[in-house]
Amino acid sequence: MAKVKSAFFCQNCGYETPKWLGKCPSCNEWNTFVEELVQKQVPQVVAFSKSVQTAKPQSLDEIVHQEHQRITLSDSELNRVLGGGLVYGSLILFGGEPGIGKSTLLLQLAVTTPNLKVLYVSGEESDQQIKMRSERIGVTNKKCFILTETSIQNIFKQAEEVQPEVLVIDSIQTLYSSQIESSPGSISQVRECTAQLLRYAKQSNVPVFLIGHITKEGSLAGPKVLEHMVDSVLQFEGDRNHVYRLLRSIKNRFGSTNELGIYEMLGTGLRQVENPSEILITNSDSSLSGISIAATMEGMRSMLIEVQALVSSAAYGTPQRSSTGFDSKRLNMLLAVMEKRCGFKLGAKDVFLNIAGGIKVDDPAIDLAVVAAVLSSNADIPIDKNIALSAEVGLSGEVRPVNRVEQRIYEAEKLGFDKIIISKYNKGIEQKNFKIELVLCSKITEVVKALFT
Repeated sequence: MAKVKSAFFCQNCGYETPKWLGKCPSCNEWNTFVEELVQKQVPQVVAFSKSVQTAKPQSLDEIVHQEHQRITLSDSELNRVLGGGLVYGSLILFGGEPGIGKSTLLLQLAVTTPNLKVLYVSGEESDQQIKMRSERIGVTNKKCFILTETSIQNIFKQAEEVQPEVLVIDSIQTLYSSQIESSPGSISQVRECTAQLLRYAKQSNVPVFLIGHITKEGSLAGPKVLEHMVDSVLQFEGDRNHVYRLLRSIKNRFGSTNELGIYEMLGTGLRQVENPSEILITNSDSSLSGISIAATMEGMRSMLIEVQALVSSAAYGTPQRSSTGFDSKRLNMLLAVMEKRCGFKLGAKDVFLNIAGGIKVDDPAIDLAVVAAVLSSNADIPIDKNIALSAEVGLSGEVRPVNRVEQRIYEAEKLGFDKIIISKYNKGIEQKNFKIELVLCSKITEVVKALFT
């Protein structure tokens, strides 16, 4: 019988120590060590194994490059975030807050792809609950198999019989292996079950989705080693007060990590939003001050977003600076530039900034739209709703060029905007190539004249 002993594991990074410590020497977090039972000897029975040839070293010139074969999913947004489709044998970790729609999205993927045999393993819900959700989605698929199981050994037995093309695990924190003595959800169990699922994915060439819980800080629960083991880490974000959900790629070995997928939560499931600008711009006939439209990029996708600002006199002495969806430190920098370089007195006023739609943007190209919205609210003069802006603002007050400005211009042109204000220093941009009017500016003062005169 294997010798069993106890050890202490950091719940944040997975660091192991024989005694309890107040502070983790690996991640410097306090009070994160929990005692777990571990086996000293490696058991002889392996949950999943196939005859694998011993690897031998090869010269780099001898290795033949092969393109990754991908499965084209019915969900175009998920295809984009994954880099063009689902790669065979890949392991994908799918994280998000409770109730955000992780299970709904993957079940919807399973039932709306008719040519794909999917084994959906749930350790949190019964088969009747999953059936109710599938009826709410309104689509059925005879090739979608449901298994309510938490034992990793039993899951591999059923997978060997079903022979699925895609395996979905909901969730990794509910699984347990009989080889580990600790309880499900512990560091040892999560790490061991993920390692066995990784071995299964690589040897059987079946892509595996793992649904993972997140901590109160917003990071994926479990040791950080999980993010290094998997091929892709997808984060499902959104506010419960909004119906829109954002799917971001934090890590992707087979594609870009800058792509963004947008969904709308409906009673019948998640709807793909093909045109993000339709949800990020308010359709209002009346002109209001403090609102500007910015042309931004998320990965290879161009979109227009609405920037809202409110400037008012400080009522409590110290002015407030608050931003939602935009870096507050960058907002303070832009306010300092406007006051120092352009002479606008904003030091004694409260400034509130919001990116409409509940999304977070870190593209420097929206700097000019932020400046325009703040100045519009300060002077209480509305900006023409047919004008878009796309440029970065420097510390000296200059309007700097941004990358892929052609795509931003085409997006504004497609949505019917009359003008777009960009940097004068963008190279290769000519008016004859676009139907929309290009307003070229080199300083913030020139932008102010173009907007308010």
